[in-house]
Amino acid sequence: MSTGTGLPDPGPAPVDQTILDAARECVAEFGVRRTTLTEVARRAGVSRPTVYRRWPDSRALIGELLVRELRAIVATAMPGTGPARTRLITGVVTGAAAVRSNPLFGKIFRTDTDLMLTYVFGRLGRNQRQLLDLFTAAIGEGQADGSIRGEDPGRLAAMVLLIAQSAVQSATTVADLLDDDAMDTELRHALDAYLAPGIPSSPTPAAPSSQPPAAPSSQPPAAPPSSQPPGVPPSRKE
Repeated sequence: MSTGTGLPDPGPAPVDQTILDAARECVAEFGVRRTTLTEVARRAGVSRPTVYRRWPDSRALIGELLVRELRAIVATAMPGTGPARTRLITGVVTGAAAVRSNPLFGKIFRTDTDLMLTYVFGRLGRNQRQLLDLFTAAIGEGQADGSIRGEDPGRLAAMVLLIAQSAVQSATTVADLLDDDAMDTELRHALDAYLAPGIPSSPTPAAPSSQPPAAPSSQPPAAPPSSQPPGVPPSRKE
């Protein structure tokens, strides 16, 4: 199955969904550090071995939970129509805002800030690759319709991902300067300016000259000019 966003739908089994739902409740209530597989199993109505067979520890379970949350956000953030640049920018801005306002992500930001990097920006390395693939495909479409500048799509996608992650990760540090609406507006401006056609391409080094170096001259050097006035024979030394 496909989510329609370029991210494959893993289609977890119903019992997996039940366990993930229980984990979500635990994180929302207790935070990451106090969430245990024992409590998750109790809330899911399954045995502890049922949970342990799927996830060896709470770190792996919560990481998978956040993968599911992010997949759901991405699946609904990207518009299906319009110029590719507009669709991509709208999807990134909408997705970033959804992550910032998501209760689960918000709980981790408030209570386990230091773990957010581990669980989201570290644990989701494979998901980041899928996001890069999604962004790269959208940039390729934008280059085809002329709405995105012609550079390496993979490189542009990597920068878009870094900009989006920064807007999510560091939003609270500038909250007194940028509220949610202002953050969305400035993020949209930043992405639009970065992707728009007309930005000069990266400079390429000048090719070395194919001309051989000039050969040294075989003529003797010219004599220095004489200080003797013209027409006067040089004086003889006695």
